[in-house]
Amino acid sequence: MAEPQPANVTEGADPPDVIPANAEDRKAAAAMSSLDTRGDADASAPKKEVDLKALNEAMKSLGVDQESKKKPAAAAAAKKEEPKKLMKVDAADVALLADQLDISKPKATDLLRAHDANAVKAMTAWVTAAV
Repeated sequence: MAEPQPANVTEGADPPDVIPANAEDRKAAAAMSSLDTRGDADASAPKKEVDLKALNEAMKSLGVDQESKKKPAAAAAAKKEEPKKLMKVDAADVALLADQLDISKPKATDLLRAHDANAVKAMTAWVTAAV
């Protein structure tokens, strides 16, 4: 059989929330709880501004900065925008590197392009990297 419950307990009710100790934690908790509830139509505009301000302060206290997230993406986009310079390499140089270094022709072509189509620079770089 079930035990009788006190009169002040209602079935399905959530237990009371624990109030944070300091003001900063209370602000963060208020911001997080406001995210859980959907905004009412009667007071949504001013409440959103206050909630966003509290949320931004909470995020700053956690060490999350929105501007720092954008900077690496902007740097990566700038790198992608730089076009690769097309360089014509001599077929004899490609054959020489492929034969002497025992690498494939596409790899020899990339090696030459990385070293301004200079076979001596490319071969020297390959040998020093292998050692």
